Amino acid sequence: MFRLEKLKSIVKKRKTIGRGGDRGGTSGRGGKGQTARSGGNPRIGFEGGQMPLIRRLPKRGFNNSIFRNEFEIVNLDNINALFDEGTTVTKQDLIAKGLVKNKKGLGGKTVTRIKILAHGGLSKKLIICADAFSKSAEQAIIDKGGQARIIEEI
Repeated sequence: MFRLEKLKSIVKKRKTIGRGGDRGGTSGRGGKGQTARSGGNPRIGFEGGQMPLIRRLPKRGFNNSIFRNEFEIVNLDNINALFDEGTTVTKQDLIAKGLVKNKKGLGGKTVTRIKILAHGGLSKKLIICADAFSKSAEQAIIDKGGQARIIEEI
């Protein structure tokens, strides 16, 4: 007969180590010293007080990555689906509709830069304000009687 108190556990019992028995006194931690202690592993790159390799090597060259202009991409078909005929589409509208994430800089100022691409096309007359447009997107907006306005950085 099927009895609840006779069921075997499907959860494997955790192996307890460091309490004597056949697991040994070091409990899988190796020998003595800093690495045998809990939380005792030094940070990555630490060489026991010796000057680390990353600090011994010379720093040379120039990295332009901090000056890179990154753009959030928005396609025309997404704008076409969310906005009505004759609407002025601004950066805040795109953020509010969830097409673009709002990245904040110093003082809570929006630092998101938006580029409009022509993927999907446009079937409505819209005035779109963005930081950049692809040539085909700009042409598609103008062909429908709309305007592609570039936001000037202050």
